Amino acid sequence: MRRLIPLLLIVLLLHPVAAQEKKPLVVTSLPPLASIIKEALGDYVQVVYLVPPGVEPHQYQLSPDQIRVLKEADVIVTTGHLPAEMKIIELKKEGEIAGTVLTIDDYRKYGFRYLPERWYTGKNNPHGIWLDPTNAVAIAEATAEAIAERNPGIRSGVEESVSKFKERVNSIVLAYSGVLKGKKAVIELPSQQYALEWLGVEVVASIKPEAEVPAKSVDELSNVNADVIVYDEGTPQTLKNAAIKLSQRLGIPVANITVLWTEKPYTKVLLDNTRSIISSLTKERKVVIKEGGFGYQYSILALIIGLVVGISIGVVIRRCPVL
Repeated sequence: MRRLIPLLLIVLLLHPVAAQEKKPLVVTSLPPLASIIKEALGDYVQVVYLVPPGVEPHQYQLSPDQIRVLKEADVIVTTGHLPAEMKIIELKKEGEIAGTVLTIDDYRKYGFRYLPERWYTGKNNPHGIWLDPTNAVAIAEATAEAIAERNPGIRSGVEESVSKFKERVNSIVLAYSGVLKGKKAVIELPSQQYALEWLGVEVVASIKPEAEVPAKSVDELSNVNADVIVYDEGTPQTLKNAAIKLSQRLGIPVANITVLWTEKPYTKVLLDNTRSIISSLTKERKVVIKEGGFGYQYSILALIIGLVVGISIGVVIRRCPVL
């Protein structure tokens, strides 16, 4: 049933009332990627995602209806490692898909970077890449260029739209990048690393090191030197329980972040995750949104006070459109 809801929406999108209203179709593998594209280019494209909420992405297989939708897509946005994405790449090579399929190599042109799984083998971490704001902007810019190449008539509008998204994201990065430098974290899953390290937090361990690797016990992690445990409400209860128990064992705080979501702007989730992480490690931190002459302004006060961090940063105010 969960699979049917996104597909019904897709069918409606593929049959607009008037031909002149039809916009280029962007299909993303995961909902957070759709969130990025909707916020960055929502006025110029239709956006749908393939893997429905509550389904394990690494086990998901494409349905025949979804393959039909992929054949209608102008641009397909992937993370380049899920089985369903490998099938998309295969279909593209076979000539079954006419649209542009974007992978990591496309995002690298715009500043995308992998982080190393230093708690495992040191290999590139392919999970949760969108949680790093630099990567999110790279994905948006690569998608914008692909859309503009296929639809030159809307290039100027697409470029302006993605530029505004980039400004919104960069205002958050300017306020918070590196403010927790020197802090260390234990995460539940590798995907959570990308929400932390741009803030300066080094991930030193993961309760479940990789998708194919069994989770570690609290006893195995009891000697880890860390300042915070990070978990996600959307993960299995056993992992959340392990995170809480490890926090109690080590005597350090926990921070809750979101990795997979639907129907929320990317910058809203980016701010929420950042607030949660910083507030778990500091005495005072606040973000205020004030209405201004150009819609909304971020007044982002990133004030780090107290024994936990022992530094203070100033007030950064950036003007940008509403989230």
